[in-house]
Amino acid sequence: MLYHLLVPLRESVGPLNLFRYITFRAAAAGGLALVLMLVFGGALIRLVKRLQIGQRIREEVPERHRQKAGTPTMGGLLILVAGAAGALLFADLTNRFVQLGLLVLVWLGALGVWDDLVKVRRGKPRGVSKTAKLVAQFGLALTVGAVLYFLPPDPAIRTQTNVLLFKNLRFEFGVLYVPFVMLVVVAASNAVNLSDGLDGLAPGLLIVALGSYAVLCYVSGHAELARYLNLMFVRGCGEMAVYCAALAGACLGFLWFNCHPAQVFMGDTGSLPLGGALGLAAIVSKHEVLLLLIGGVFVLETGSVLLQVGWFRATGGKRLFRMAPLHHHFELGGWTETQVVTRFIILAVLFGLVALASLKIR
Repeated sequence: MLYHLLVPLRESVGPLNLFRYITFRAAAAGGLALVLMLVFGGALIRLVKRLQIGQRIREEVPERHRQKAGTPTMGGLLILVAGAAGALLFADLTNRFVQLGLLVLVWLGALGVWDDLVKVRRGKPRGVSKTAKLVAQFGLALTVGAVLYFLPPDPAIRTQTNVLLFKNLRFEFGVLYVPFVMLVVVAASNAVNLSDGLDGLAPGLLIVALGSYAVLCYVSGHAELARYLNLMFVRGCGEMAVYCAALAGACLGFLWFNCHPAQVFMGDTGSLPLGGALGLAAIVSKHEVLLLLIGGVFVLETGSVLLQVGWFRATGGKRLFRMAPLHHHFELGGWTETQVVTRFIILAVLFGLVALASLKIR
């Protein structure tokens, strides 16, 4: 909103010219979201406690997690509000990518609220059924895919993507583009959700991933930088840097309250839409393949669950890991919760640096 209000005044008020620059607006959006989280986080925790919205602990988690029962949850709601406020104030709201980003936050945020309320009010630690959750996620993903396919900002590249490590080589999805978009959005949403099991883990990983995609979106949306790095130029993608920075700033502010021992959990209210937003950023920047690297820890967490289930069924009850997702495996192996979180975030930073460095290896 500020972008639309202030940019027209730049001729008469010189300093307002700053609002033309995506880098300035991205920093402002991230800073605003961070401040909003720090200012209102305590009030949210008190409100959630008063409403008795406390976390339900599943029976199969490590014993030390039992003491977390009753910890306020649904803190993700404030992350979404703070992140959306940053995007609404500093992004170009006529940009189709930003509009889709806000839709992802609202749609999957509503799904997350429903899921968390079922856990708390109905005493079901697993929340709504997997079928209902997947139907809602695929419905959102289908909408996103259809908009990008039928109403693309640049029809010439709508179904193409960059190929990692190869110069000027693109992959054409054709009619498979919409199913591909659906797969990325739903997979990213669930991967973040599975990783949200330790104090500070999910927001820490998201800060790194969203920050990395803020850079990628800016580069892909900048004609000269994209040409210099032999990347596909995506018209309008730069505005997604503002969106990603706003969400990263909100996650950073949330980490103040979610670090061990956590005062509040984000719940599915935060993990589902933030994962979906990460998937959307990968899609619109045409760097979906890099999501496997930037979100490497999310991939390891999700892969551990799939392998555990597959091995359990194939061997008649044997386990491949002590417990899945992977963070519980290391907990049961003797690592403290803080050690697991810190080491996983270090690994995420390493993945992110390698991913960004790969832009020049072509």
